[in-house]
Amino acid sequence: MSSLTNEKQIRAFQEATLFRGLKLEIQTGMKMSRGRTAYAIIKERYGFKGGKQKVYDQMEADLTERGIL
Repeated sequence: MSSLTNEKQIRAFQEATLFRGLKLEIQTGMKMSRGRTAYAIIKERYGFKGGKQKVYDQMEADLTERGIL
């Protein structure tokens, strides 16, 4: 079993989880039962503009560039 032990690993995991949550929101319309959507969190945190698909594409490019995906 693997553990996330430093800040960089934890941050990368959080970003990947938000990205996958946005993917679910786009594909199935699924969203978290409470709180804000992954889409809203990503837009606020990263300053991306546009609809869900455009934000997804921007997030994918960013994560791929940084080697998280």
